[in-house]
Amino acid sequence: MKFKKILFPFIVGALAFSLAACGDDDKAKKEEIPKDEVKQEANEEQATAEEMQEKLEEQQLDAKKLVAVVNEEKLTGEEYNVALASIQSQMLQSGQDLSSKESIDQIKKQTLETLVNQALILQNAKKEEIKASPAEVDKKYLSFEEQFGGKKELKKALKDQKVDDKTFKLQITDSIIFDKYIEKMVPTEKVTDEEIKNYYDQAASDSKEAGEEIPPFEEASEQIAGILSQQQQQKNLAAHVEELKENAKIELKI
Repeated sequence: MKFKKILFPFIVGALAFSLAACGDDDKAKKEEIPKDEVKQEANEEQATAEEMQEKLEEQQLDAKKLVAVVNEEKLTGEEYNVALASIQSQMLQSGQDLSSKESIDQIKKQTLETLVNQALILQNAKKEEIKASPAEVDKKYLSFEEQFGGKKELKKALKDQKVDDKTFKLQITDSIIFDKYIEKMVPTEKVTDEEIKNYYDQAASDSKEAGEEIPPFEEASEQIAGILSQQQQQKNLAAHVEELKENAKIELKI
């Protein structure tokens, strides 16, 4: 019962994918598998990963290419490529094929939409004088260092994603502003006990048909409340973005 944002500061998705990959590598190292088999599997996985990476990089644009103009703000290939990497990472995690023409078209459309939506949010946040303090940015940065196991590991992950430290901190700043904006401008109502119970009953019914089990209601209720709250927030956010678009001048250049 996981839920992921459709609007987000781009770097989060890309780094989350990198972190997950590191976790998988660590797990593989700990498993008791003969060294020769581990080496062979590692070589095969590396070859597959490199082939996939080449295909993903083919979808990138020239960093200086103009991709969209949102209320006179020019969005370039550099910003597009960061958003693209995050969306590609999410799709990879869900097991989708990223190399077919249909997938490439879908990724391009989603990347542009995400890029435009985030620009609108951040532009409006500026009007509302919503800011991120240096202390907040530093705290968030340190939390990433902890997640990655230290400064050195984080630097490596950023390098792998082709993101420099300055750009990363700007993305963190946008992330903080983005979250503050949603909290202020897109409030949600408290989820009711009835809504939680209805969700659980439906999930239990679906799981039973699939021959699966779910945790007892007492264990799952808190997570369900979070899911329903996020769903409500996403619905409200989508409606809010549409309102922003009605009063915005948006030109797509690709």
